[in-house]
Amino acid sequence: MAVTDEAKPVCIVMIEDDEGHARLIERNIRRAGIRNEILPFQSGTEALDFLMGADGSGQASAGRQLLILLDLNLPDMTGIDILETVKGNRHTKRSPVIVLTTTDDQREIQRCYDLGANVYVTKPVNYEGFANAIRQLGLFFSVMQIPETE
Repeated sequence: MAVTDEAKPVCIVMIEDDEGHARLIERNIRRAGIRNEILPFQSGTEALDFLMGADGSGQASAGRQLLILLDLNLPDMTGIDILETVKGNRHTKRSPVIVLTTTDDQREIQRCYDLGANVYVTKPVNYEGFANAIRQLGLFFSVMQIPETE
């Protein structure tokens, strides 16, 4: 992929129903020097409406540079369902997905990777450990490039 002068900024789509976790994630991303737009969604339905568009085709995300932060435990659907939808759509399949959740079941972790998750981070229960994990993600964001979508 050739890097052009007109590279689009990466938009961070955060799908997290816990407001406290969402604020912590955003604060630590900002603390790591990441200034990209963060679009927060508290339900899977709202997030998929944004990602896939009203017609569900995914065309709404064609050309968007997206990075998806995904909690697996949502009130209206599982993060697995969202991951399957995103990675199964030709317009969104190349968007990196970082699963950020409290679930540390090895089968669940493997399933996420099998479905195309790029990174799986287990939220530590204690605040400092969680904040440290988010800071590390912030550093990851600062050096990553997202491939062009079709």
